[in-house]
Amino acid sequence: MRGWLVRIGIIAVIAIGAFVLRDRLSSNAGDLAVGDCFDEPTAAAETVEDVQHQPCNEAHDNEVMVVTEHPAAKDAAYPSDADMEAFVDEKCVSVYQAYSGRDPATESEIGLAWFVPTDEGWKDGTRKVICYLYRNDGTKLTAPLKVP
Repeated sequence: MRGWLVRIGIIAVIAIGAFVLRDRLSSNAGDLAVGDCFDEPTAAAETVEDVQHQPCNEAHDNEVMVVTEHPAAKDAAYPSDADMEAFVDEKCVSVYQAYSGRDPATESEIGLAWFVPTDEGWKDGTRKVICYLYRNDGTKLTAPLKVP
């Protein structure tokens, strides 16, 4: 019985530690959620798999604004760049002002970028699109962009 209690205690400590330290852990880019802050991956790669989470009140590169699913059918062909940009305009640009309090038509300080599924992920049925904000001048954000 005592062995089980020790095991359960270890699992509880690990789970609590992961929850408390989530803002400092590296994780899959596909697991990002609205309000998460993260750093741009340092390795130049066409495909981003992992990102380093950061607390939003400390220096960070990006802040997730929207996580949405592309409505294409599971067997649909990968959308063209123009189609994907139209989807992002509809789902992300429309939320920009409500999220940040800034007008996307006149904003020059904060930019919008997004992660989309890879061709392989798309073929496997992944449709998640993650839109995030960043500073156009490349300097770090030091506070959340979301308006209260």
